[in-house]
Amino acid sequence: MRVVLQRSKNASVTVDDQITGAIDKGYVLLVGITHSDTIEDIQYVAKKIADLRIWEDEEGKMNRAIHEVGGSILSVSQFTLYADTKKGKRPSFIEAARPEQAEPLWHAFNKELTTHGLHVETGIFGAMMDVALVNDGPVTIIVESKPK
Repeated sequence: MRVVLQRSKNASVTVDDQITGAIDKGYVLLVGITHSDTIEDIQYVAKKIADLRIWEDEEGKMNRAIHEVGGSILSVSQFTLYADTKKGKRPSFIEAARPEQAEPLWHAFNKELTTHGLHVETGIFGAMMDVALVNDGPVTIIVESKPK
């Protein structure tokens, strides 16, 4: 599992001119699922994200977690995170899980985030989405499940 986390001041996702999810302060998560991902991967990455201390404390140090600053999550499924660009001019997406495997895992990931006390808004799996955000920092971090 691979997640690109962007700390944001505000963000939204729109599908067919309708906002499907929006947050103020929090994280935009671009979520990629691969073939070997399991519930254990989901749990590991969700806990890692919930516990990351990347918000400034009173001294300006990244020392606070998202729940300490009242942040929310905007989760967007993104199979292109598993693009392979080593050969040719067009990326291969063979490492991305098929939709029938990825969609339930993405939903499970979003639900797992809520077990850590986080409010989660989402895009729509498989839809063409417009994602808008104001990156805070900018702070962008890649979080991956443990190597297998």
